[in-house]
Amino acid sequence: MSSVKNVIKDNYNMMLLKDYLRSAIKEAGFSHVEISKTPTGTRVVLHVTRPGIVIGRKGTGIRELTETLEKRFGLKSPQIAVNEISQPELTASVMCNRLAQLIERGTAFRRATMWTLQQIMNAGAMGVQITVSGKLRGDRSSFEKHSLGVLPRAGHSASIIVDEDTTPIPTPMGYIGVRIRIARKERYIPEFELKGKKETKEEREIRLAKEESERIARTESEQVKLDQEKIEQMDLMEEVEEKLK
Repeated sequence: MSSVKNVIKDNYNMMLLKDYLRSAIKEAGFSHVEISKTPTGTRVVLHVTRPGIVIGRKGTGIRELTETLEKRFGLKSPQIAVNEISQPELTASVMCNRLAQLIERGTAFRRATMWTLQQIMNAGAMGVQITVSGKLRGDRSSFEKHSLGVLPRAGHSASIIVDEDTTPIPTPMGYIGVRIRIARKERYIPEFELKGKKETKEEREIRLAKEESERIARTESEQVKLDQEKIEQMDLMEEVEEKLK
C-alpha cells in the first residue's frame, strides 16, 4: 500500500509542478517538462519557445527557478536545462495558451478558434482539431468542434503523430475548456512514399528569412497581441468589403 501512496504522491506533486511552471514561465511559452533522477541530483528539462526569458540576465532566472524547485517542491539538487521548441505552432500546449489569452483579451471565441486553426495549418500540420466547451453564448453549456486537414482519431498512428493538450479559460460567464489536437507530418510514416518537387536551397533560404522576419515578438503576450491586431484588421477588412457590395 505504501508504494501505491508514493506513486499517487509523486503524480500529485508532478501536477502541481506543471501548474506552477505553466504560470511562472508563461511568457517563455512553456510546453512541458521532463524530470529524471540522476546520481548527483534531479535533471529537469524545460521545453519552451523562448529560452532567454527562462535563463534571464546572467542566469538569474535559472537560479531563482532552481531555488523554488528545491525548496517548494522538494527536488534534490535540481539541474535545469532549457530546450527551445523550433515550431511552437505545432505544439498543442503552446497553442492552447495562445488561444486562451486571445479569448481572455476579449476576442470572440469562434474568431480566435478559426485564427488558431489557420496558424497551425500554415505551420505545416497534417491536421488539427479544436474543441471549445462551456457557457459560450448563454446560460446553457455547449461545445463547438472545428477541424482542418487529416487527423487520426484512434489507433497506433494517432498515439504517435497526434499532440494533444487542454486548458481552462476563466471568463465572466464561467470557465471555458479548450482542447487542441495536432497531427504532425514529420511523425507520419506513409505506406507508399509519393515523390514530389523538392525545395531548392534558394527557396528554403527565402522561406526561413520570411519566418524569422515574422517572429518579432519577444514574449508570448506580445505574440498574442500581434495575433489579436491581425484578427481585428481582418474583421475591419471584411466590414469594408460588405459595405462596398
